Amino acid sequence: MRCDAIRYVNDNGITWRSVPIDFGVPWRTVFGFFQRGRARGDLARMHACPYELVWLHGGINPRTVAVILDSQSVKGAETVGSASRGFDAGMVINGRKRHMGVDMRGMPVAVMVTPVSQHDSLAARDLLFRLKITHPEITVAWADSAYGGTLITWADTVLGLTLKTVPRRKGQKGFAVLGKRCRVERAISWIMRARRNVRDYERLISHSEAHLAWTTITLMVRRLTRPPRHPRIEPHPVEREVVVKFKPFRICRRQQPLPIRLAPIAPA
Repeated sequence: MRCDAIRYVNDNGITWRSVPIDFGVPWRTVFGFFQRGRARGDLARMHACPYELVWLHGGINPRTVAVILDSQSVKGAETVGSASRGFDAGMVINGRKRHMGVDMRGMPVAVMVTPVSQHDSLAARDLLFRLKITHPEITVAWADSAYGGTLITWADTVLGLTLKTVPRRKGQKGFAVLGKRCRVERAISWIMRARRNVRDYERLISHSEAHLAWTTITLMVRRLTRPPRHPRIEPHPVEREVVVKFKPFRICRRQQPLPIRLAPIAPA
């Protein structure tokens, strides 16, 4: 019942004091279970178990070797302290930033929250370090141009990880769906379905990360209720290359038109 109460708070965006009495658990007990689960590492184990089951349920190897990185800036409420928030002049947002790494199916693997004033390339070092510890099989990561520069060299020399940037198309104006980056954007939209994540209300950064983890657990549990897929025979491609084959043109000689023969006129 305590897990259901936490998911109810996360999905509906209510305060802890507004937990319905129908769960049969006081709100202080629910909040204490939420806080201790994040501090003792129980939430991380709860996230790792269904993550592997989702991949096995789909007939895919749960050991992913490629991730996609991106960040999202959200506004912070008045309960967020000044020490853990910042101001982004480009996005005109005063709050926090969520750094996320997702697999090739769009399922979040690791999430980290920082002040919004921190640059993506600096926060990506901690995120990649966490990913390498929890998932040492990861060898490739894709991100946008904000993660370029010295971060690519650092990831290769320190972590042994290949970081590739996916730039915008030439002459692109406005929003456009880009390869691989659309998957992390889709994962962000999944997280924003929970009303608690629309705005950051947490005083501690660890609590913000815990709410994102609970949202991910809910998504994975819903996927496990779907009918299983057939096991994949071929390995999942890391980067699918589209090869366009052109058929050679056949040069034909122009033939002379056939003579037209008229039928003889019948005698009257």
